[in-house]
Amino acid sequence: MKQFFNNQNLDQIRQFGTFFGLIALCLLFTILSPYFLTTSNLLNVAQQSSIIAVISVGMTFVIITAGIDLSVGSVLAFSGVVMASVLHAGLPIPLGILVGLGVGFSCGLLNGLLVSYGKIPPFIATLGMMSIARGAGLWFTDGRPISGFDDSFRYLATGEIFYVPVPVIIMIVVYIVAHLILTKTKMGRYTYAIGGNEKAAVLSGINIKLYLNIIYGIAGLLSALGAVMLTARLNSAQPIAGIMYELDAIAATVIGGTSLFGGKGTVIGTLIGALIIGVLRNGLNLLGVSSFIQQIVIGSVIIGAILLDTNLKMRKN
Repeated sequence: MKQFFNNQNLDQIRQFGTFFGLIALCLLFTILSPYFLTTSNLLNVAQQSSIIAVISVGMTFVIITAGIDLSVGSVLAFSGVVMASVLHAGLPIPLGILVGLGVGFSCGLLNGLLVSYGKIPPFIATLGMMSIARGAGLWFTDGRPISGFDDSFRYLATGEIFYVPVPVIIMIVVYIVAHLILTKTKMGRYTYAIGGNEKAAVLSGINIKLYLNIIYGIAGLLSALGAVMLTARLNSAQPIAGIMYELDAIAATVIGGTSLFGGKGTVIGTLIGALIIGVLRNGLNLLGVSSFIQQIVIGSVIIGAILLDTNLKMRKN
């Protein structure tokens, strides 16, 4: 029995448990609603989950290093309004998108600098950035949304390639690239090493400060990519966009098996976590459940995932 509950088996149990939890949810809502298991609805779930799923990839990198990023929602809003203003100025769409991505990356990089060089705890550093980015977005637009974009830009949200929505394709590409980085590159190994034992990583010659800056920069970059997708979907960039997105991203990451203690996690698990949240919301909407109750359900799932993570950590120790 003790051999069965070794570290590797516990991780596998957690990963398979999350996947089977998603399957069980889908079966439950299929039984309760005849509209759930339809091609259009399943594509709708994937499309609605795509933005949080993309942001959650950056959160996964950060949490694997035993950090946290509370600023992703605010960075999304700030990046979105800056990009929208560039597009409204008549500049090319690729340039506007690059400017938005640059704003997001810069905010994330500043988070990394505060954590690595400023020695500020990630919770405090990103909490400050959450307020700064939100305030900057409101100041930049005077609190007003920027609306109305060219159809070629909106194609990023409304278009399809072989009947698959473009946002879903963007999400898949992001996850493939992130998975390859974490599993096949030096940066991926160093990300796990920093979260597993930072002191040991330093003694191994890993440039902790450099990689923390890159990792937080990636989180900001993917928040900005989420802003591109959201702006295209709504045909509007709003300085109040992205509120509570940080909690959804943390929830998807933790539900997917990434440990808040650092050193463990996969983007595949995060994708499953994001889909679990998307399926929950979609299924509860189909059943006519109040949005207030939905928050209670999702909050309970988050607490359950954290309790499980803590229990597995204690078993390993």
